[in-house]
Amino acid sequence: MSAFVIDAFEFSRLKELREGELAVASLERLAAECVQPSTSLQWALQGGVDAVGHPQLTMSVNGVVKLRCQRCMGPLEFTIASESVLVLAKTEAHADEIDEALADDSIDVIVGSKALNTLELIEDEALLAIPLAPKHEICPDGTTADELVSAKKPSPFDVLKNIKTKN
Repeated sequence: MSAFVIDAFEFSRLKELREGELAVASLERLAAECVQPSTSLQWALQGGVDAVGHPQLTMSVNGVVKLRCQRCMGPLEFTIASESVLVLAKTEAHADEIDEALADDSIDVIVGSKALNTLELIEDEALLAIPLAPKHEICPDGTTADELVSAKKPSPFDVLKNIKTKN
């Protein structure tokens, strides 16, 4: 994976726009989460400033990845459609101040740099968009979550109770 490095502050100041397509297989951490990393993601990165004048990046990541269903263990297609706003700070302390002043959970504050690897940002965005435990609504074998709940195994204590009453 070749790095796509930008000066984040200059990119924001000039309100630059970059976009492209990445193979999931080239994103090591995301590929490890996928059953078949043969798909690709479309991404866009737009520089700008917020209403207060803080430099910011608006990132969007879209595409389909194939994950493993945690119920049936089969492949599950999941659509990533994520957009986030990243306000840039010069230091961790400054990031904390901005985050507290904004008080908006939909905006993330990160420490920017003159050598920001945007491929890592793209991969992070995709990883944050996928579910922790992906599951089909209805698995290909017809199993649903309701069926799994209703098909409870007997309690081992009930089994022991029955053995005790038989004696």
